[in-house]
Amino acid sequence: MNPLPGSCHKGFTLLEILVAIFIFAIVATTIFGSFNAVVGNVADIEAGGARYDMGRACLNRIISDISALYISLPPEYSPPEFNDDPDLYQFLGEKAAIGETRFSKLRFTANAHLPMEGDLRGGMARIVYYVQETKEGTRVLRRSDVLYPFGDFEENDLDPIVCENPSGLDFVFYDDEGREYEEWDSDSLETGYATPEAVKITLTIGEPPDELLLQTMISLPVRREKKQA
Repeated sequence: MNPLPGSCHKGFTLLEILVAIFIFAIVATTIFGSFNAVVGNVADIEAGGARYDMGRACLNRIISDISALYISLPPEYSPPEFNDDPDLYQFLGEKAAIGETRFSKLRFTANAHLPMEGDLRGGMARIVYYVQETKEGTRVLRRSDVLYPFGDFEENDLDPIVCENPSGLDFVFYDDEGREYEEWDSDSLETGYATPEAVKITLTIGEPPDELLLQTMISLPVRREKKQA
C-alpha cells in the first residue's frame, strides 16, 4: 500500500540515539549519586545515633551511681592525721594523662553495686570511673565496682566498659560558693574536708569532625560541710 500523500517514514538517526543515550547516562548518574548520598547519610545518622545512645546510657549510669552516694559525716568522720589511711568513703576526683590528653577519674562509695556473673551480693561498693587505653590503641571508659572490703584500686581489663572511644571526660566540681575545681579530695585541707555541692560531667565521643559532646550536672544527694577553722 502506498503511503498517503504528505506522510513519510523516518527512523532515528545514529546521532539522535547517541544523544538520547548521553542524556540517559547523565540522568542515571545523577540518580545513582543521589541514592549513594542518601544511603551514606543514613549510615552516618545510624552511627551518630548509636554513639548518642551509648553516651546517654553512660551519663545516666554515672548519675545513678552518684545519686546513691554514701559519705561519712561528723562525728563519725574526722579529718585524717599525718600518715593516716584515707577515709573509707573518700570522694576523690583527679586527672590522669593518657598520651597527650588528660582525662578525669572519679572515685566514691555508693549503695549502687551491680551484681555480675552470678554474684547476687549487694551492699556498699567503691565505684571508680576511669579511661583506659587498650592493647589495640583505642580508649574505653570503664566502671570499677568493688564490694567492701575495697582494698587498693587497680585498673582491671575485666571492668565493664560503659563507653567506647571517649576522646574527652571531664568532671568539674563546685563548692558551696559556686567555685569550680578540676580536682577534688574530700580528705584534703584545700577543700575543707568537705564534699562538693555539685558535679558537672562532660563526655566527648569520637574525633572531629564527627565528635559527639554530651554534658550534664548533678547535685550531690548528701554533702559534708567544710570544717570550720
